[in-house]
Amino acid sequence: MTGDDGKLAPLLDDGRELVRRLLEFVPRRNRLDWRAHPAARWRRGPIGAEFTPLAPLDSIALDDLLCVDDQKGRLVRNTAQFVHGLPANNALLWGARGTGKSSLVHALLNRFSGAGLRLVEVDKQALTDIAAIAAELREEPFRFLLFCDDLSFEAEDASYKVLKSALEGSLFKQSANMLIYATSNRRHLMPEHMADNLAAHHVQGELHESEAVEEKISLSDRFGLWLSFRSFRQDDYLCVARHWLERLAAEHGIALAWDDTLRHAALRWALARGVRSGRTALHFAKEHVGRALLEAPPG
Repeated sequence: MTGDDGKLAPLLDDGRELVRRLLEFVPRRNRLDWRAHPAARWRRGPIGAEFTPLAPLDSIALDDLLCVDDQKGRLVRNTAQFVHGLPANNALLWGARGTGKSSLVHALLNRFSGAGLRLVEVDKQALTDIAAIAAELREEPFRFLLFCDDLSFEAEDASYKVLKSALEGSLFKQSANMLIYATSNRRHLMPEHMADNLAAHHVQGELHESEAVEEKISLSDRFGLWLSFRSFRQDDYLCVARHWLERLAAEHGIALAWDDTLRHAALRWALARGVRSGRTALHFAKEHVGRALLEAPPG
């Protein structure tokens, strides 16, 4: 050992001791027990990312989702295939706000959690961690839905390429126990501008989209299952409003009979908000059931 080496050795020992002591203050990352937690969020922290349990879970059932029977039936079937180890598709639920897209995914978890389905919420900023998430979940004896709620990308946002690669790349070939379900108000997840369409052209009677349009469509096109959700018609909205009002009233032990007064009140409620949707119907029901409970005589 040279003289310089002799001087460095004590410094290295002090450095190792300092690191050891600092690590004692760093919280250790615990592996999530998926048997006890059917849903979690992938959350980034100062010392890395981890699964954080979600509780309490939304108690919504598939029977609570009315007037979306076709979308519900197709997604239930796709999820059942996935849970039973059969071929299934990544799914994009797109359309009008408040029409039950997110609620449908939560209802699926409630239906299939006993059969081994688990849900991981992943926000857009964490999409770059998809490979790491897949590696964490690959050996787990459960089936996982990676749920991206209210997903959309701006034109200059390049993070969509990570999702695009994951949907059709080798990731899902290696991770048979994972699918992506995403909801969005945008059909193609990205903004669509008139200028994009102006660059389209015809060749021998065939329409050729511009490169900008092709790029935007290529992302949503990689979801094998597309489900569209439209704004409710008036009769559908009233059906959902009545369902929630009667259910909430029964849960709180009061009787509220659906009549013309409540029907007109539900229509005025939707008109004031400018939208007829399941969410609007639920908000109406909460308002009227809560008011009835507050005004009810004691005892």
